[in-house]
Amino acid sequence: MLRILHDTNYDFIRWWKVMAGITVAFILLGLGSLAIKPPNYSIEFTGGTLMQLEFTQPPDVGEIRSALDDAGIHGAEIQQFGSNRDFTVRAQNPSQVAAQAKGAENIAVTIEAVLKKKFGENSFKAGRTEAVGPRVGQELKRGAIVAILLSFLITLVYLSIRFEWRFATAAVIATSHDVFTTIAFLKLMHLEISLTVVAGLLTVLGYSLNDTIIIFDRVRENLRKGRKETLYETLNRSINETLPRSVLTHATAFAATLALLFFAGEVIRPFAWVMAFGIVTGTFSSIYVAAPVLIWIERKWPRKTGARQSSSTATPTSRTRRSPATATR
Repeated sequence: MLRILHDTNYDFIRWWKVMAGITVAFILLGLGSLAIKPPNYSIEFTGGTLMQLEFTQPPDVGEIRSALDDAGIHGAEIQQFGSNRDFTVRAQNPSQVAAQAKGAENIAVTIEAVLKKKFGENSFKAGRTEAVGPRVGQELKRGAIVAILLSFLITLVYLSIRFEWRFATAAVIATSHDVFTTIAFLKLMHLEISLTVVAGLLTVLGYSLNDTIIIFDRVRENLRKGRKETLYETLNRSINETLPRSVLTHATAFAATLALLFFAGEVIRPFAWVMAFGIVTGTFSSIYVAAPVLIWIERKWPRKTGARQSSSTATPTSRTRRSPATATR
């Protein structure tokens, strides 16, 4: 059996202030970008029409745009993807979105007819067509927000029963961190927020939460052993003991995600980007967010278990340094 990073004794939590500064700066950068320009929502949330077109010959984008403008479809977003013959056309003009409520396929039919008239009857084929009315878009946006909030609530209740409220609160705060960093990542990368991306975000939350629970479960086991060590030391010990499992799991998941990112195509690529970043931020929050928050909660609301608990919440700076032989397992 492959054995890596066994019997390590790294002081991970020592660097939590530096890591907190880095992640706060990243989140503020993303939120600042949101304040300047709103996120790029897909038609699933805003309403509108999306078509993927494959032309037989590379067309002139200017000609596509002028043909749509002449037909009254103004402000359409035209993007090339894949080869120079593949394009996506997004019609998200408010007046056109309102027209979707009367007939969701009307704009798509108009776009196809206009382009066939301009480039010829067999000049292209529509590979994918999506049309969403404004009411459906608002319902999907509301449903996505509710899904994320429900995941937080269920997590809090489950961990409160499975562990206790201190562990549950630390895990939810760490998971909230993942939401904010992922939103900042989406904005800074100019990725479109679609239902696929929301699915990726929920997957990231589950992945990060699973990693946090594994560490917390080892913390609980070590606390039950009654070692004469601080909670700071117990958390570091638990992170080190789960490190081999974490490295193998994260490396495997990240390799699979990279395969999707590079070879799965345009449709699945946003999901792969979210998952790739989520593996990084989920690992980060399990160590540098959940653990320090748990220490802070224990200091603020210590358990009533006498001297054992009061000593368990101390940090290495408030106790006498032990010899290396005592510090190792």
